[in-house]
Amino acid sequence: MADLSYAVPGLVLGPTGGFSQQVQDFQRDLRALGYIAGPIDGEFGNGTLKAIAALTYDLQHNDGSGTDGHAPVAINSYNQGSLTGQADQALVACIAAMLDDANYPKLPNSNDPAGDNQRTLATVRAITGCAVPLPFLLAILNQESGQRHYQIPTRGNIDNFVTIGLDRNDKSNPARITSRGYGLGQYTIFHHPPTSDEVNSFILDPVQNISTTIKELGDKFQNWVIGPSDTASDRIAEIGHGPLIPCKYDASDPKFQTDCINCLKGAPPVTITAGTTPYYAGATDTYAQTQYHVGSYNNVPQRDKIGCDWPYAVRRFNGSGVNSFDYQAEFLLKLLAQH
Repeated sequence: MADLSYAVPGLVLGPTGGFSQQVQDFQRDLRALGYIAGPIDGEFGNGTLKAIAALTYDLQHNDGSGTDGHAPVAINSYNQGSLTGQADQALVACIAAMLDDANYPKLPNSNDPAGDNQRTLATVRAITGCAVPLPFLLAILNQESGQRHYQIPTRGNIDNFVTIGLDRNDKSNPARITSRGYGLGQYTIFHHPPTSDEVNSFILDPVQNISTTIKELGDKFQNWVIGPSDTASDRIAEIGHGPLIPCKYDASDPKFQTDCINCLKGAPPVTITAGTTPYYAGATDTYAQTQYHVGSYNNVPQRDKIGCDWPYAVRRFNGSGVNSFDYQAEFLLKLLAQH
């Protein structure tokens, strides 16, 4: 039986105005169960409130099904009743049952997250025959996870779990976590919790983790820039419908798909202002600040002067619309900053 510091008769966790060991223990357990992305700092803030709401929703509705498969357990099977939406002892009893159940895979953590992250990146950099330019791949990993497979504890924040991203895209149920991205490449699944096989494969293995990232970016390049699945409006407006450009260098050149940063440095810098700068010349919509992006950027390499179509593929990697254009600008800046 889980021995929980916050399993105290009558205790309801809530804002304390400062650090609480019970709150930190509570956050760590929510992190292990996949309901909070961090920090684990002992301060009862908005992230903890959202985690409580998401867990409460799942205890009431999550039957283990997902658009991409089934979870090993149904979260609603841990519901023991009397849920109020607060961090009270009814919710604590559910958490204890989830933690005690060996069939519920917990998120892994690391005793040496900084070292494991370095080894993970070294493994990625050693990939040979990669289907996408390695500098672009590394910049996407920076964009997705800060190139951190595991979070690194800081003063006051003990988080050393695998990096997780939580999406809430159900407008009718805003508390619901609709998908979770895991690790370096934010490999995304829609069922929860993951299976033990999923934990032991793509959540723990960095190469398997980024396999989806490589596959998806390659697919966006091949099929979503000039078709046949769709076209990138910025590419069509700026370059036209001509053949895909994998690199400005010939495939026999050592610089082929490796000299990306110098190519970006050679492109003229542009300034992007939210609400003013159009997506591209002739577009009616402009860059904008959103819940995910700031919308304004300085010294962004001019994408049509870089010499390949990968910047357009990167935008389609993140879908379409304003968020995709913001994502593209942020990505190019991250790529430019790589050494």
